[in-house]
Amino acid sequence: MELIRKLVAEYIGTFFLVLVGPGAVIINEITDGSIGHIGIALSFGGIVALMVYTFGRFSGGHINPAVTIALVLDRKISVTEAIYYILVQLLGALSAASILSMLFEVKTLGSTTPSGGTSESLLLECLMTFILVMVILKTVNSKENNIAPLAIGGTILVCATFGGPISGASLNPARSFGPAVLANIWDAHWIYWIGPILGSTIAALVYKFIFSEANEE
Repeated sequence: MELIRKLVAEYIGTFFLVLVGPGAVIINEITDGSIGHIGIALSFGGIVALMVYTFGRFSGGHINPAVTIALVLDRKISVTEAIYYILVQLLGALSAASILSMLFEVKTLGSTTPSGGTSESLLLECLMTFILVMVILKTVNSKENNIAPLAIGGTILVCATFGGPISGASLNPARSFGPAVLANIWDAHWIYWIGPILGSTIAALVYKFIFSEANEE
């Protein structure tokens, strides 16, 4: 029963991430830029912070398959649980994208596609997810993790601000998957799986190397 509750929490968290984040992209498009790039970045950072605050102490507030994979490597969650987590994260993203498709007549639905070359976007997605996961692992392993929502949401805000115009700053396969399915847009979609997963895996290994002998404060 506890696992089911955690899965429901992950579903809800990912649902609102995709509803609000890509939703801000859509609304900015149909209102001729009323939200703006910084507003979109704030929407992503803000909703992630709120979902981590709400569900972090219960399910972990992963709301991201790349984060779940990193936490498997950090031995915070089992492989079996991780598979369930990733499935409900994808389902939450699909559900949110379905709502967006009913609310707005916009073909792209906030899909992530590279604005430049695929190599630049792939590297950006990898590096930005590396930063995100390092911050997450630090907060997860710290005895004083009350600032986790602010730290994680702030990281998303920073990455979305500087990386958004190039790669879309997804950092999250589920965030990209939901809109891609409903909009049927698959341009270089592989970037948004390989980049974040590679970045999160490297981050988990680097974190273990740096902090394996350290006592977290």
